[in-house]
Amino acid sequence: MDTPRAGTRPRTALLGVPVRWMGPGAIALLFALYGVFWFLERPAGEPLLGHVGQLFGGESVLLFSIALVLISTLPHVEPLFGGIDHAAIWHRRAAITATVLLLPHIELAANPAATSAGKTLAVIAASGLGALVVWAILPRWRTMLPAPVRRLVLAALQARPLKLAARLLGGYERWRGFHRLTGLFVAAGFVHGLLDASSFASVPWLRWSYVGIGGTGLAFYAYREVLARHFLPHHDYQVAGVRPLAADLVEVTLRPLGKPLKFKPGQFAMVYLETADGWQRHPFSMSGAAHGDTIGITVKALGDHTTKLPDVVQTGMPAVVGGPYGRFDRHGGTADQVWIAAGVGITPFLSWLRSLDGEVQENVDLFVTSAGPSPFAEEIVAVAGTQPRLKVHLVDTEVDGRLTPERILAVVATDPRRLSVFMGGPDSMLRQFRKGFRAAGVRRANIHREYFQWR
Repeated sequence: MDTPRAGTRPRTALLGVPVRWMGPGAIALLFALYGVFWFLERPAGEPLLGHVGQLFGGESVLLFSIALVLISTLPHVEPLFGGIDHAAIWHRRAAITATVLLLPHIELAANPAATSAGKTLAVIAASGLGALVVWAILPRWRTMLPAPVRRLVLAALQARPLKLAARLLGGYERWRGFHRLTGLFVAAGFVHGLLDASSFASVPWLRWSYVGIGGTGLAFYAYREVLARHFLPHHDYQVAGVRPLAADLVEVTLRPLGKPLKFKPGQFAMVYLETADGWQRHPFSMSGAAHGDTIGITVKALGDHTTKLPDVVQTGMPAVVGGPYGRFDRHGGTADQVWIAAGVGITPFLSWLRSLDGEVQENVDLFVTSAGPSPFAEEIVAVAGTQPRLKVHLVDTEVDGRLTPERILAVVATDPRRLSVFMGGPDSMLRQFRKGFRAAGVRRANIHREYFQWR
């Protein structure tokens, strides 16, 4: 029987609240309580607008500190958000909101007695954090603009200066290197507040709460950058095989050189690969079976260093694997499930299928959509032949047209309120599918997707 091992089923609720919402709820509560505390502790004679401006600065430091905690990769943080990939999303949301709060802070919190050092640190912090937010948004700008504006932006991007800027800013490694400076920019803003906030002189509690909040975030940043490598498990591997699947798709098999990584189907890992171009670092979903010692990852050209990966990775090259991360787990779903795999988003589903050690106990409809025949079609159909409750639907968009939530629900013919939907694929597609399934009546808690972007 294909049943989860003891302890693998995630806790879904605590005191009636889904565990994955406890983290976001705690963020909202801390934000509200800190705002009320700051407002109630307004010093006598402090101008209201000036105090509100400083409040925005304090809230910004709070959110940046929370963002630094969320990206620390501590295992105790992950369950409160439903996986480290979800924690990374809330890291980005907290950082973007914190940066937006700097705008009213700058406008309202002018202090005539501000120190020159404080002013300099404020400029460094605002410039660096603003650049980080813009860079984080760039990969998903298409989803944030209406179609007419997108066409204008795409036309403008053909200009030579913008093409050069795109090449300079492109790539996961460049973004990651700059992103590691986040804590330094937050530290600059934090010290600016200590030097220039007029409220702190009159109300020591405001100062010490600010020190506690900012200090916590910076401590987590120091842990991640200096100490985490000594506490988080990393496993030494070697490239055992490289199998081209398509012009832009390759499957890499990694063999352990020591203790192998243990993971659950649907999880991903941070993989450090030595290539002909040097060491490369990228998160990859495991596409191989969870039993056994080897790890399989499926790599598609995504526009960064993975574009060249099939050409520069060779058998025998070393690799280091960190993790595992994520909670993309079908065992937390209902008895009737829909799996949607688009493009390279098929990788966690391959791991699910390859890890089966008995019959699937849920009623599952697996939709595999690709431009052209899927390179995994034969393998998936063979697995389905041994699984009475697993139905496979292969959708070639060049022949069958685009897959939509409406087409899926028409085929499944099950009450949407009873369905669990698991999705992997391009972000823009999954956003639209989520809206479609919600409009059709699928419960929000039953829609699961693999979040694969850490930016």
